[in-house]
Amino acid sequence: MAFRIPHPPPPFGATSEPSALADRGRHQPAPLEPQATAGHGQACDAAPPDFPPSIEVHKRPFENWSHEIRVDNVWICTPVGGDDVVRLANWASDHGWQLRPCGRKHGFSPLVVGSQDAENLVLVDLTEHLTAVSVNDGPPPSVTAQTGATIESVLLALREAGYGLAATPATGDLSLGGVLAIGAHGTGVPTSHGDCAYGSWSDLVVSLTAVVWDPAEGAYVLKALSRSDPDSAALLVHLGRGFIVEATLRVGEDTCLRCQSRWDIAAAEVFAVPDEAGPDAFAAHVERCGRVEATWFPFTAAPWMKLWSQAPERPWSSRPVRGPYNFPFTDGIAPEVSDLLCQITAGNSRFTPAYCNGAIAVIVSGLLATGSADIWGPSMNLLLYVRPTTLRMTTSGYAIVTRRAEIQRVVSEFYAHLSQLIGDYQRRDQYPINGPLEVRVTGLDDAGAIDIPGAVGPLLSPAQARADRGDWDAAVWLDLLTVPGTPHANQFYQEMETWIFEHFDGEYATARPEWSKGWAYTVGGGAWTDASTISTTIPQAFRAGHRPSDAWDAARSRYEALDPQRIFTNALLDALLPATIPQTPADPGACR
Repeated sequence: MAFRIPHPPPPFGATSEPSALADRGRHQPAPLEPQATAGHGQACDAAPPDFPPSIEVHKRPFENWSHEIRVDNVWICTPVGGDDVVRLANWASDHGWQLRPCGRKHGFSPLVVGSQDAENLVLVDLTEHLTAVSVNDGPPPSVTAQTGATIESVLLALREAGYGLAATPATGDLSLGGVLAIGAHGTGVPTSHGDCAYGSWSDLVVSLTAVVWDPAEGAYVLKALSRSDPDSAALLVHLGRGFIVEATLRVGEDTCLRCQSRWDIAAAEVFAVPDEAGPDAFAAHVERCGRVEATWFPFTAAPWMKLWSQAPERPWSSRPVRGPYNFPFTDGIAPEVSDLLCQITAGNSRFTPAYCNGAIAVIVSGLLATGSADIWGPSMNLLLYVRPTTLRMTTSGYAIVTRRAEIQRVVSEFYAHLSQLIGDYQRRDQYPINGPLEVRVTGLDDAGAIDIPGAVGPLLSPAQARADRGDWDAAVWLDLLTVPGTPHANQFYQEMETWIFEHFDGEYATARPEWSKGWAYTVGGGAWTDASTISTTIPQAFRAGHRPSDAWDAARSRYEALDPQRIFTNALLDALLPATIPQTPADPGACR
């Protein structure tokens, strides 16, 4: 995360930010030349066998946002609506192929596709046609959107209608389907100011429409599911083991927020042990503001603290903003910082401390130069602040579920161990981490808050509450970034992950993976390669404190019923969520 300093802002009252819709168009990926195509009645010998002729399909390379996963020659199709997805599902079932829902590709983990997944697989790109968004005034108000729509387009439609959400991921260029698949979240907990509960976006779902197996029909069909339907519990966060084409989410009245940035609080004070924590400790800011993010670069004295608070009226010192993405200095790399990064990636990792200090210096300079240290506006404009053009790093990610009163203990103990481990590596002249630690906190998913009788919660959400710990009400999200390919990073991440799962073992907190990030590390293979973590540690983290009918195994059972042909899976998901009943193909054309 390195930065350039843009020009100062225009005079008060001027519109400096481009419109959200216009800006989104600037960041669309460049079209790739297809290697082979089929669709619109045109035959192609190289196309998948008997592929539905009305659906366009191309063979292209796939690359995820962090550029760590690239698979050449993958079939990618663009259905026009839900009926097309049903046709694809039944075609895949009949021909032994698999389908992977594909959105903006803004993720790190191979839940969509990995290097072992190119054979007999079609990616289903929903972002070209399945993008409709409509706002429903209610009561209660809600928004219905197809899952190819970006969350920026959803939030923009809500803002124009006078509605909003309490918390959201910082990146607007995420598809709704991707957000719901992994239980994406923002930052924030309820405060004394009357805010509603904050969990994952999946916990906002009122109803959804999914492609599922119908035993009576002997085929895949579109099915509308209410939040009280038991099948919803597995689909609200499905990791790509299901296929949602549309969802309706509960929303609220929009509020104006103020975001203040601070860089004058020492890291030792922000992450102080609870007995020594003062008014500027992380948890103290959470209690005052509700929405907090700390971004701390190793080898630097103080983190970048972003503090959001409700502000119906503009404070006199705050600059009003007319659109999102108000930290433009995070969109590029300053030349002087770029030189250090080049040295690091070339193998001169001892430049890491200088790079980290240069990065935070550019942040501070950028905040001052752009007048962004104290800004105010509608919630969407303040909560979306990361563009797809920011420096691409890899990241590990975990949710630590605990009591709100233990937030400071969690961040303090993690910071202390992280600092010790970084110091141990530095003494060996090794610098595996050159990106920041990012710390956020949310409430937990609460099916009761949706106000639907019999509502079920998302079984695989990292923010799921533990049934046996009714007083646990918060999730601390810990993300640790570094440039892909940094020497010794895999070993560092493995050691850190081992400590996380051993330390947050259920005594006062439980650790779970953040699905879209890195987890299950080995030294030789990197993330998503440790068989024991995948098959045992992670499932146990979701089983802990729950009856079998309300936990990991219940989700696995529902996936087998909703997708008995296992067309919505891949190599990682087969390891993470293996079939509860071995599948025996009925004929050579049956799916594996």
